[in-house]
Amino acid sequence: MAKIQMKTPLVEMDGDEMTRVIWQMLKDKLILPFVDLKSEYYDLGLEKRNATDDQITVDSAEATKKYGVAVKCATITPNAARMDEYKLKEMWKSPNGTIRAILDGTVFRQPILVKGITPYIPTWTKPICIARHAYGDVYKNTEMIVKEGSKAELCVTDKDGNESRQLIHSFDNSDGIIQGMHNLDNSIASFARACFNYALDQKKDVWFATKDTISKKYDHTFKDIFAEIFENEYKAKFDEAGIEYFYTLIDDAVARVVRSDGGYIWACKNYDGDVMSDMIATAFGSLAMMTSVLVSPTGVYEYEAAHGTVQRHYYKHLRGEETSTNSVATIFAWSGALRKRGELDEIPELVDFADKLEKATIDTIESGIMTGDLYLLSTLENKKKVNTEEFLDAIHDKLTEIVA
Repeated sequence: MAKIQMKTPLVEMDGDEMTRVIWQMLKDKLILPFVDLKSEYYDLGLEKRNATDDQITVDSAEATKKYGVAVKCATITPNAARMDEYKLKEMWKSPNGTIRAILDGTVFRQPILVKGITPYIPTWTKPICIARHAYGDVYKNTEMIVKEGSKAELCVTDKDGNESRQLIHSFDNSDGIIQGMHNLDNSIASFARACFNYALDQKKDVWFATKDTISKKYDHTFKDIFAEIFENEYKAKFDEAGIEYFYTLIDDAVARVVRSDGGYIWACKNYDGDVMSDMIATAFGSLAMMTSVLVSPTGVYEYEAAHGTVQRHYYKHLRGEETSTNSVATIFAWSGALRKRGELDEIPELVDFADKLEKATIDTIESGIMTGDLYLLSTLENKKKVNTEEFLDAIHDKLTEIVA
């Protein structure tokens, strides 16, 4: 059969370790036999980032803004041990963080459901998508240890040099700690628009929650910005799409989520999203069974696997030992990017192929063929553990049947 033709390239960001090995295998077995792939390739492997002083990460993000769609492999964010292992010039920042900042994006993560793996909360019959605001709060905080007898104040100096002060606490009888956090109105607004745009794209309700009853300025500002943007820019669009925007307190939201059947986008502030995304992933089954897409408020999409580079399996691979590494999240990153490219370029064959690639992947698992992590979770009676390449081969065979 003729390969599906693409009009516009998507940006391809290669990565590190075992996921890099899978990346090439996946392309060879599941993409290139069926699609005449057009991509602008960037090697974000740690060696290349080091050689270019991380400029290649910036270049890949700028290319994503140009072409509108990217697919990214998992990458190493180096620590001290990696500095020595890779002989790095410096401890380069997270590529995901760099790309996120350039695109002004919000991360949306959602579990992939398959028969045989039952969520720990059995009422969750539909996936819950976590939207995490990835700026500010505790991740850009300033902290201090405070000695007994000290007085801590919050001081803001305006552009004319005028100071405003508020007492935080007088540490009269004990040592203590203080923490200062900030956020930006324009970042919160970008977060809101990304959530509302993605909800329209996915035809799903949006839930948002803060603790505005306690945090009457910080959290309340989030609530007010979301409400204003929704009423002025999105309410009519949501009504037309038949979806809703729902706001409540964060503790009430958690209770509602646990009692729900899923099927919505849960927008979370930075810390809440960090915690809740791992909770959702674990409760649904596995971080390797999560989609992840970075969406900018201008409609730029970058798809990636939600997990890391699977370092332990990579070292086994280097020793020539067999691995059984789950490639599902990486497959769905590719299918998501190809589908979005097909939608934007009006290529229904490419959209259809992305759907069939996902179906072939799920059908393979539900037929009993799966990697070791899923084998331990699955309740299917006919399950069979296969290695990394055998799993991709099985999906290739299933995909060939479906597209024929």
